[in-house]
Amino acid sequence: MRQKNMDSYLGGRVRLVLVMAALPLFTSNKACPSACHCSAQGNVGCSGDSITDTPKQLPLQTYTLQLHATSMNVIHEHSLENMDLLTRFSLMLSRLHTIHPRAFNAVPKLKSVQLSINNLASLPARVFSPLTTLEQLHLNRNQLATITVDMFEGLVALDDLDLSHNKLSSLAPGAFSGLVNLTTLKLGNNFLQRLPPDSFGSLTKLKELIMCYNKLERLEPGIFDGLVNLEYLQMHYNRIASIPQRVFWSLRSLKNLTLSTNQLQSVPERSFYHMPNLSKLTLYNNPLLALPDQLMGHMPRIQEFYLFYTNLTTVPGNLFANMSGLHYLNLHLNERLRELPADLFCCIPELQKLSLKSNNLQELHPYLFSRLTTLSILLLNENKLKELPGNIFQGLGLLTTLDLKNNELNHLPEDIFQSNPFLKVHLSNNPWNCSCPIRGFARWVSRNKEAVVDNADTICQSPRYRALRTLDSLRHEEWNVCDVTTVTPSRVPTPQSSTTDPTTARPVAIPTTSQATESASTLRRVAIPTTSQTTESASWVRPPTGVPPEEVPSSYDASSPFYDKVVLAEPSEFVHHNHHNGWVYVWFLPSNAVLAGFLAFGHVLLVATGLFLVLSAMYAIHRLNGRVEELRVELAPTEG
Repeated sequence: MRQKNMDSYLGGRVRLVLVMAALPLFTSNKACPSACHCSAQGNVGCSGDSITDTPKQLPLQTYTLQLHATSMNVIHEHSLENMDLLTRFSLMLSRLHTIHPRAFNAVPKLKSVQLSINNLASLPARVFSPLTTLEQLHLNRNQLATITVDMFEGLVALDDLDLSHNKLSSLAPGAFSGLVNLTTLKLGNNFLQRLPPDSFGSLTKLKELIMCYNKLERLEPGIFDGLVNLEYLQMHYNRIASIPQRVFWSLRSLKNLTLSTNQLQSVPERSFYHMPNLSKLTLYNNPLLALPDQLMGHMPRIQEFYLFYTNLTTVPGNLFANMSGLHYLNLHLNERLRELPADLFCCIPELQKLSLKSNNLQELHPYLFSRLTTLSILLLNENKLKELPGNIFQGLGLLTTLDLKNNELNHLPEDIFQSNPFLKVHLSNNPWNCSCPIRGFARWVSRNKEAVVDNADTICQSPRYRALRTLDSLRHEEWNVCDVTTVTPSRVPTPQSSTTDPTTARPVAIPTTSQATESASTLRRVAIPTTSQTTESASWVRPPTGVPPEEVPSSYDASSPFYDKVVLAEPSEFVHHNHHNGWVYVWFLPSNAVLAGFLAFGHVLLVATGLFLVLSAMYAIHRLNGRVEELRVELAPTEG
């Protein structure tokens, strides 16, 4: 019986606890307005055009009130009354244009106010002053044109202030002077042209300052001197044309600095000294003409550096000497950058990606990349490289991606990639000359087809008999013709007068003339048998099909089909040759598309003119015959 009573007692207590726990939920749901959603944690969210003021009869324990996409255009003096526990208030994406000067007097415990995406053009003086515990104030995406000196007076606890995407053109001196605990200040996407020298003097705890997308033309000396804890400074997309000397020297905690897309033509010497914590620096899209030899201080933690879209023709050899921790370097899209110092990359052993694409580079020093032992991505595409040293990639054992497309390379050394076992290379859109000098590299391509990403577009442009063929399609036996022994030019009797043994026939140098005016010192090697007689003991071997005679090796003898013929590797439009005094003379006109077109047009014009004259003569004769017949008819009666 005692046990039964005990169970009954415990069961009643449990039911009572459950009822008490459910009571706030029941109460809050019961008091929640129809256009709102209320949670047991005290969060209320309301939206819709039907809301023209803060809803009444909200749950007593309302800590957060979020109004979104409403028709509310005024925060009245009594709009926030009876919300003693309110700590977060937001009115966003509405039509708010007016705030009563005492609107926030009723809610002194607010820690966050968000009034983003509204139509606020001005604010009453000290409207936020009662909010001494306010930590977050977002006024972004409004129509604010000015910031008065008393607008944020009394906000000693403010940590986050967002004024971005407004119409601010100036700041009152000392506008932020009382915000001693501010850590984030966003002023981006406004119309600021200049800042007072003491704009940020009291913001000693500021860590993030965003001023990008404004119209700043200059920075005042000492403007950042008080920002000893600043970590992020963004000033890209402005019109800054000059930087005061030592303007960044006080920013010893800075991690991220963006100066890209401004009007800088030069940067003062030692501008980036005393920044040991910097990890990212951008200077791209500035019309820089030159950089001083002493520019970068000790930056062991820097990982990213962007320097592109400039007018630089070269850079100092020690530019990266103090950036030992650099991982990503983008030195590309500089149309005038034509040379790089040999030791430019000497001191960045941890570099993983290097982009030099779309510059004006024509040659590279053999040891330019020799110390980049951790490099995995190297972009050299879209330059004007004509050749590369055989050892330029030596030691880059971790290189996985190499882009060489869109250059002026016509051949590469055979062993240029022997130190890069994991390499994937791009080679397309280069004027590859698939004659003997490229033999070794073509063999490498054939043996390592999986290493060439764009094999199908790696195409020979010369000589003509191999044009449009891919490098990997050139067969091994085709290169046998490259083992040619050079023969000293000599006079060779013509076949009609020669009695030499045919087995001694070899490729010989024959003097030629071009358009009957070139000197006889211009030589071509052609295979001409020295006699028309053959013997059964002679061993005639036909050269490989499609190989021009000047590449026929000495191990081949000329066969009878080549008797008394001159074979040209690159035939011209018009060729004529004859024998004279033991020599073969060749006259030809070069294969010139413009000249050929002109001659063809002239030929067609002459034919058309001749045809016109013939037809005109026939027509004239016809008319003359007709007139004669008419006269004959007219004179016939008279004669009768």
